[in-house]
Amino acid sequence: MKKDTSAPEPQTPPPASPSSAFIPWRFGLICGVIGLALLALIGRAAYIQVLEPGKLIQEGDLRSLRVKAMPSARGIISDRNDEQLAVSVPVQAVWADPVDIYKHGGITEPARWHALADVLGLDRKEMLSRLEENKTRRFIYLQRQVSPAMATYVSKLKLPGIGLKDESRRFYPAGEVSAHLIGVTGIDGRGLEGVERTYDGWLTGEPGRRTVRKDRYGRVVENISLKQREPGKPLTLSIDQRLQAVAYRAVKQAVVDYNATSASIVMVDVRTGEVLAMVNAPSYNPNNRDQLQSFRMRNRAITDAMEPGSTIKPFVVLTALENGVADEQTIIDTGNGIMQVGGSRVRDVSRVGKADLAKILKKSSNIGVSKLSLAMPVDAVLGMYSGMGLGEASGINLIGEAQGLFPDRRRWSDFERATLAFGYGISVTPIQLVRAYATLGAMGVNRPLSILKTEAVVPGRQVVSAVNTRKVLNMLEGVTQADGSAKRAAVPGYRVGAKTGTAKKAAAGGYSDEYVAMTAGLAPISEPRIAMVVVVNEPQGDAYYGGQVAAPIFSEVMGSALQILNVKPDAGKGDQLNIVHNRGKSDAGT
Repeated sequence: MKKDTSAPEPQTPPPASPSSAFIPWRFGLICGVIGLALLALIGRAAYIQVLEPGKLIQEGDLRSLRVKAMPSARGIISDRNDEQLAVSVPVQAVWADPVDIYKHGGITEPARWHALADVLGLDRKEMLSRLEENKTRRFIYLQRQVSPAMATYVSKLKLPGIGLKDESRRFYPAGEVSAHLIGVTGIDGRGLEGVERTYDGWLTGEPGRRTVRKDRYGRVVENISLKQREPGKPLTLSIDQRLQAVAYRAVKQAVVDYNATSASIVMVDVRTGEVLAMVNAPSYNPNNRDQLQSFRMRNRAITDAMEPGSTIKPFVVLTALENGVADEQTIIDTGNGIMQVGGSRVRDVSRVGKADLAKILKKSSNIGVSKLSLAMPVDAVLGMYSGMGLGEASGINLIGEAQGLFPDRRRWSDFERATLAFGYGISVTPIQLVRAYATLGAMGVNRPLSILKTEAVVPGRQVVSAVNTRKVLNMLEGVTQADGSAKRAAVPGYRVGAKTGTAKKAAAGGYSDEYVAMTAGLAPISEPRIAMVVVVNEPQGDAYYGGQVAAPIFSEVMGSALQILNVKPDAGKGDQLNIVHNRGKSDAGT
């Protein structure tokens, strides 16, 4: 048997086990990185959720919270008899969401979009172009304050992206009669003029707010909060709308009859200082925004200053009585109607001759009051004017009230002192002038005027003696009698005291050829109740004197006002016959 001598075959080593490829340090590194990442995420989540959650909450709220405003009604304005002069009526605004419109295909049915433009009074092409230019916006107004009928029509069109929003619109039942006094509001309900602006904070209510949470489909899923709306507070004015209507009809007719630039009337209750009427022509309809033009909207009774002319003369006479310069028996020689003062002349319309104070007023003698003024310190005359309320705010607090021109100088020439006595060299507003006459009617008690109905009479302050004031009132009554310069201002059945005035309008370098005709007065003289001022600005033609133009208007409006207020007549039968006879005569008084 042979022995195997061949070499043995080499042995193949066994394959390595899978566990032999594990590297501990790499495993630890990976775990550490994963752990740090988890810690960073947990830390970030904790920072966002616990330390500073506000931003995420804000972002979430921007997507889900919705606040719906609930507008409140503006307060009602009414006259002293509770007749409504300004009310708020519900209307709606039409708005568009261009993003939503173009999300649903855009302007796919032009006829329906044209119908929308037509009912809103918009140009078709302009409306569609506006939507095209604002594709990325979520809200634009198409039309504000549309009527309920128009809103109903818009909703029936069922156009995508078109919605309606509740609003309120101010409506003025009195229209142009009380427009200057009441004023007007803007498209957003804020007062722009008159009482609406002055008392905007009082009339404006506090809108309500409803906060809800909506899901992605616009459904309300949670009511968050509700703030109740507070309506605006009502406001009761001192004016009587019946007197407003009578006065406005008169000034509107005066502008037509005399081709005047404007006319104004202010009427005040002497006992309380309440303004019973304040009207101007031309006026405007506050319900029609096409008429909101500056020359129509200006409340001339408080904004337009004028030289008061002869209407100021009763206060010069009163100053003379107060300072002991003259009394009822004092005779003043006015000569032949011309008085030389320095290098200038003072003239009377007609010769008066020798006259007492009553006749000086009755004939409206410029020379007579000039001599009284020159016999007193200028400060005495200016002090009387100021005490009566001239040159200062009347107290009604309406926006735009002018102060007029009240001179304050160290030196006065004799001619300036003379002309100061018959209304030149100062300027006042109609509201200031009527306050001065109301002070006369209140026996020298100066009260601030009020446009609001007063619950209690403001005490006022005694600026002149009641005795001398009564003397001047009796003299004023004579001005409206047989041969007085204001006889056309008389009212049958009543004792009336009035003073007419005619002033040239100031112009660059002097005076123009235009005039302002005025009449100011009181009634009834036995116990004054109403003070009133009538102003006609730039009457054209041959008639331009206050006695020709303003006095008849004064008589008409004062007579109606006394009857409306049920004021008892105080004139005797003989007085009434004289008044009727005198009103038929022609008059060219100042």
